[in-house]
Amino acid sequence: MEGVRIFCPATIANISCGFDVLGVALDSVGDEMTLRKTDTPGIRITKIIGQEIPLETEQNVAGVAALALLGECDFSGGIEIEIEKKIKPGSGIGSSAASAAGAAFGLNLLLGNPFNRHQLVRFAMQGEKLASGVAHADNVAPALLGGFTLVRSYDPLDVIKLNTPEQLYATIIHPQIEVKTADSRKILKTGISLKDGIRQWGNVGGLIAGLYTEDYDLISRSLEDHIVEPIRSMLIPGYDDLKGAAVKAGALGVGISGSGPSVFALSKGSAKAREVADAFRSAYSVVGVPFEIHVSKINQEGIKVLEQW
Repeated sequence: MEGVRIFCPATIANISCGFDVLGVALDSVGDEMTLRKTDTPGIRITKIIGQEIPLETEQNVAGVAALALLGECDFSGGIEIEIEKKIKPGSGIGSSAASAAGAAFGLNLLLGNPFNRHQLVRFAMQGEKLASGVAHADNVAPALLGGFTLVRSYDPLDVIKLNTPEQLYATIIHPQIEVKTADSRKILKTGISLKDGIRQWGNVGGLIAGLYTEDYDLISRSLEDHIVEPIRSMLIPGYDDLKGAAVKAGALGVGISGSGPSVFALSKGSAKAREVADAFRSAYSVVGVPFEIHVSKINQEGIKVLEQW
């Protein structure tokens, strides 16, 4: 194989109660990347469409992820990468993760798949470290594996793909403001009370149980965040109105996607997800901030090959 073009999905991280450990991949929005072999040794990013981000390999999350993987392979040739960014940086739906995971996946494919998808997570995490200062996996894991994922442990890294109920859909509203992950981490508390911890652990367990039993009511009851949401929601204009409107429209639950400013809602069925989109639209039209809305089925596959040659 000399080249490949891939779809790299947007993702929702945290899923309310699972800060830094839970994530899910989306199907209707994502980046496209093209990787091809070249005779010039090393990794070069030759084109970026859609956003102004660095072309320099060491300053680009895709370049850093690719270099991390290449460092463990015996390959003397080179790779050129083109990125079509359809996920805006700072949107809260895994822009950096899509690029980092896509680079690791595409390079691995061109080298004959020396690593499986689970093993690629740790390379993609290096891109996240460049973007946010922390090598977290809650976005890159679902981007690579698809569906819902749980990072059980970071040391050693242990990522588990979870069950995804067939009728689960996501609705995402992206206010057109930027919230950088590194900045949103700075405002978080460094400690929590035992009481809050117990409530959060119960919700994480309940959510995972609900995913496996496909109990939508249990999923709904578990989509609560008593630790991060109260702080980060202050960075999102109109957050409380958005949440109230979506719940009233029948969403199972509402939360902040990643570090924000995007807000997600999970619903049972595509019709209800579209009703939630209408509720989001009505609630946010009076805020005075431009926005985009996506309705998506859960992406069970993760990164997809669009073309190869």
